[in-house]
Amino acid sequence: MSQSVYKPKANAVQRLFGRTKAVIGVVHSLPLPGAPNYDGDPIDRVYDYALAEARRYRDGGVDALIVENHGDIPFAKPEDLGPETAAAMAVMTDRVRREVGLPVGVNVLANGVVQALAVAKAAGACFVRVNQWCNAYVANEGFMEGRAGEATRYRAMLHARDVAIFSDVHVKHGAHAVTADRTLTELARDAQFFDADALIVTGQRTGDSADLGDLRTVRDSGSLPVVVGSGVNAENVGAILGFADAVIVASSLKHDGGWWNEVDPARLAHFMAAVRAARG
Repeated sequence: MSQSVYKPKANAVQRLFGRTKAVIGVVHSLPLPGAPNYDGDPIDRVYDYALAEARRYRDGGVDALIVENHGDIPFAKPEDLGPETAAAMAVMTDRVRREVGLPVGVNVLANGVVQALAVAKAAGACFVRVNQWCNAYVANEGFMEGRAGEATRYRAMLHARDVAIFSDVHVKHGAHAVTADRTLTELARDAQFFDADALIVTGQRTGDSADLGDLRTVRDSGSLPVVVGSGVNAENVGAILGFADAVIVASSLKHDGGWWNEVDPARLAHFMAAVRAARG
C-alpha cells in the first residue's frame, strides 16, 4: 500500500514514553462535581484518591498514566459536558503529574477531546485519548461524531500541537453500522489521514480483550503505533505485546478485577512480571 497520503511522524509511543511495549495505567477518578453520583464530598477527597492510585501504579513500575473521569458514568455527550468537568480534571491531572513524575494523558468521557485538550494544556499532560476521532458510530450515549476537525483547530489555537492524539478504532461500547461498508483497515487509515498519532484497539466493552486479528489488521494498516486499550491482563499481555507498541490497562489490576476498586499492588506486580518477560 502506498503511504504517500500520510505525513511522516515519529513513533508517538517511543517519543512520549521513551520505549515501546509501554504500560499505561488508568486512574479512574471518583465521580466529579456535576456527575450523577457526586455526593458533595470535599473535592480534595477526589484528588487524594487519584493521587493514591497514581502512586500505586508508579511504584508498580508502569511507564505512564492516563487520568479518566470514569466515575462520571453514565457519561454525557461532548456538547453536554459542563465546564466543571474540565476544571476538576485539570486540577486532578496536574496534581497526578507532579506527584508521580510520569508522562500523563487525559480521557474526558464521552468523546470530550476538546475538553481533554484544554485539560492537557492546563495540566501539562502530553497526550489525550479520543473514542471517535473521525467518521461516526452509535454509542451508549447516542450518535457520536468524530471531532478531528474541531479538535485539531482548537489544539492549534492553544499552541498545544505537542499533545498527541491517541485515537480508538472501532471503540468499545458501540455499534459501527454507520461505517459498516468500510473495513477495519480503512477506518484505521481514516484516523491516520486525519492526523492521529496512535491507534487504539479494544474489545467490545470495558475489560473485554481485543481480538488479536483486529490488532494485526490495525497494525498493518499504516505507520502509526498501535495500542491495546481494554482487556489486557497478565495471561494475554505477552501475546498482545507481540503486536502492540503499548497497552492501556486498569481493570485487571484492580482488587477483584473491578474498575471501580483500587489498584491491587499484588496484581500489578504479577502483571509487570509478565510484561518484563514479554519485553525480554
